[in-house]
Amino acid sequence: MADEKKDSKAKAPKKEAKAAAKKPAKKAAAKKESAPKKTAKKAEGKKATAKKDAPKKAAKAKKGPAKKVAPKPTTPPVVRASARYVRIAPRKARLIADQVRGLHIEKARALLQFSPRGAAEDIHKLIDSAAANAENNHDLIADEMRVATITVDEGPTLKRYRPRAQGRATPIHKRTSHIAVALTPVED
Repeated sequence: MADEKKDSKAKAPKKEAKAAAKKPAKKAAAKKESAPKKTAKKAEGKKATAKKDAPKKAAKAKKGPAKKVAPKPTTPPVVRASARYVRIAPRKARLIADQVRGLHIEKARALLQFSPRGAAEDIHKLIDSAAANAENNHDLIADEMRVATITVDEGPTLKRYRPRAQGRATPIHKRTSHIAVALTPVED
């Protein structure tokens, strides 16, 4: 009786394995049959679109030389220079920057050369640097430029302390500036 139980248990898994093996084979056969139909439809669709596109491609190839397109108006080159971490307060440097903005480079240099303010020297050097960039990098004439834009932004503040009476200390803020200049050629 024990032998019969072992035989029936051994036969049951074999039957299940055979049934499971038949199912995937049927599914795979069904997929193989349907796949050629789909690819055939796709190929027919591609052939149809290729036939439609053929006259268009031939017409494009038959056309003569391309139409002449008018060149776009070129914008004048902008020459830039910047000085960062300049040891002057932005508020003081902006007073000079506002006087120079929009001026011809020769007028700006004359104004800066005779200005009593300390920021004038730093801005004068920066404008000279931008003029040198125009000559060396862009092949422009430096004396035919104008100051298009000049901006003075705030840089990091150096924090120091000053000794005061009765052992106290008061803060001192030493401000820095980032100055940027852009020159453009003068329009005649």
